[in-house]
Amino acid sequence: MDDISLVPAGTSWGPIVGYSRAVRAGQWIAVAGTTAALPDGGAVGGDDIAEQTREAIRRIAQALARLDCDLEHVVRTRIFVTDISRWQEVGQAHGEFFADIRPASTMVEVRALIDPVLLVEVEADAVLPS
Repeated sequence: MDDISLVPAGTSWGPIVGYSRAVRAGQWIAVAGTTAALPDGGAVGGDDIAEQTREAIRRIAQALARLDCDLEHVVRTRIFVTDISRWQEVGQAHGEFFADIRPASTMVEVRALIDPVLLVEVEADAVLPS
């Protein structure tokens, strides 16, 4: 496909794993699992899962912007949390960005993310208008 654009992962494990932060194929954009990881270790927000969620979504918005898109075009999110009992904190942070957009969304608990300091990871799919 000639109309594919990539946004680099921007993480130390991106080249090892071989993935992009976002891929645009025509009008469809997929944003990979995004966290609040800091380059030198740790996470934006520390152990505040809501702030980690906000930072992940801000990074998703930045990746979308690099592909001439924004959060209003998001049609689906997937949220992976390491402690589902904190779903409300995560959900409220997600709602700060998506309350009016209302994408289809899933939240599931996972045993662990790539770094133990990370408490949440968010994926997004967006579709640009015709």
